[in-house]
Amino acid sequence: MNSAIRADTDKSLRGPSTEPVADIALLLEGTYPYIRGGVSSWVHQIIAGLPEIRFAVIFIGAEQEMYGSAQYQFPSNVTHVETHYLMQHEKQLKPNSRKGNRRAFSEMDELHAYMRQSESIPSEKMINAFSRLGSGGGISKEDFLYSEASWDYITGQYRQRCTEPSFVDYFWAIRAMHTPLFVLADIAAGLPPVRAVHAISTGYAGLLGAMIRLRRNIPFVLTEHGIYTKERKIDLAQATWIHDHNDDVCNTLHDEMGYIRGLWIKFYEQIGRMAYAQASPIVSLYEGNRLRQIADGAAAEKTLVITNGIDVQRYQAALEKRPEEIPPVLGLIGRVVPIKDIKTFIRTLRMLVNERPDAQGWIVGPEDEDPVYVNECKELAASLGLKDQVKFLGFQNMLEILPQLGLMVLTSISEALPLVVLEAFASGVPCLATDVGSCRELIEGRSEEDRALGAAGSLVFIADPEGTAKAALELLNNPPRWHAAQQAGLERVKRYYNDKLMFSSYGDLYAKALDSGLAPARQPSVST
Repeated sequence: MNSAIRADTDKSLRGPSTEPVADIALLLEGTYPYIRGGVSSWVHQIIAGLPEIRFAVIFIGAEQEMYGSAQYQFPSNVTHVETHYLMQHEKQLKPNSRKGNRRAFSEMDELHAYMRQSESIPSEKMINAFSRLGSGGGISKEDFLYSEASWDYITGQYRQRCTEPSFVDYFWAIRAMHTPLFVLADIAAGLPPVRAVHAISTGYAGLLGAMIRLRRNIPFVLTEHGIYTKERKIDLAQATWIHDHNDDVCNTLHDEMGYIRGLWIKFYEQIGRMAYAQASPIVSLYEGNRLRQIADGAAAEKTLVITNGIDVQRYQAALEKRPEEIPPVLGLIGRVVPIKDIKTFIRTLRMLVNERPDAQGWIVGPEDEDPVYVNECKELAASLGLKDQVKFLGFQNMLEILPQLGLMVLTSISEALPLVVLEAFASGVPCLATDVGSCRELIEGRSEEDRALGAAGSLVFIADPEGTAKAALELLNNPPRWHAAQQAGLERVKRYYNDKLMFSSYGDLYAKALDSGLAPARQPSVST
């Protein structure tokens, strides 16, 4: 049902089945090694920076058609790799008449009751639910899809709770939410022995971590770069594949959004809470996200902050290549996706070119994640007469691009701690960024001592091309201010965002996790 692949298919890497194949299993949803970008770069950086740790890479994607070949070459300390897809089309089960396990559905109803009330779920109930999920002793996939017990439960919940008239929409939403859980249960059951697991988000990867923790009683570490639940809320509020009964609230963040849309949001909120309940520690990249995790249900005593870091010396060559004159080039380095708000960047260029005809905007990053949005952005640039000024360069060597930029620009509507800002600072490029995530800390400093270094650029409002163009002009047209921002960024990244600090912190974190999990991982008893 699931595909498990290794780039070199070297079976000797697995070792004896009774021995751990890795120290840490990284649980990765939609990122490394198939998608390039900030999180994937960070994962590769952590693996390469801690060569004494053996890593397993467990990739979870939506559909196989969405991903191409691996974009990274695995370091030698990656000893096991699996690739799984949540929306499997092969080996579809045939419908067949079956009664179903009504006791298991009753237990799931109790679990849902806790979830609806946002209460802490007793561990024994989670263990019962997830250790037997997908088996005959719990709710099997066949029971969920085709049994009388499942039909009675879904129709009963619809009559009791759904406020929209379409049972068809409700039925398929429930199926779409829950069918991937059976894939996760299979991954958790089939994962070879590892000493600890580390999920790099909540969502499905975080829920898989919780399942493995409950089934095997091994340490589960969680790191969130962005807040997954918040980002899914943004995506779901704008999703056109969800059909709200009230079209007036479709595609908004309005409190009165349709029931099905709200159901999806609650689903991601609750699986996030499950991951928080089982993970320890829970890591964020900056204090604002740590507080958000606590507000979303994480226990404060389990949370901590470990900032990102980069190899500053690696960017010395880029710094030395910088021309004496300030290039009138704005660079947006990132995926061409709506959350990066590429359209605001393009509109910024239209306003900037009116004042600086020599200005250019370079969009540097992969374009394969959302082809429809990419096409909309290119059409917008053409319609604004910017074919010669706005360039879509795709994936490029950062060390070649950075010396050619006058400003790094992030127009994102959501960020965590963007590595591209640190890379820009190390290369001598000031930054403009929306006031999201840790961008204020990066540009203005996070402590009194840090702030004394000065601003390494400017903060701008979300979706404000006029304000962003004005801020760009104030830097590009004022060389003393630009050079002061450059020096502030250089000093800040050297002092506070060196990758050696990050490696040390994660090395200590892994050591504690592995020491606490020296006892053999227990395998669950699954009744049939």
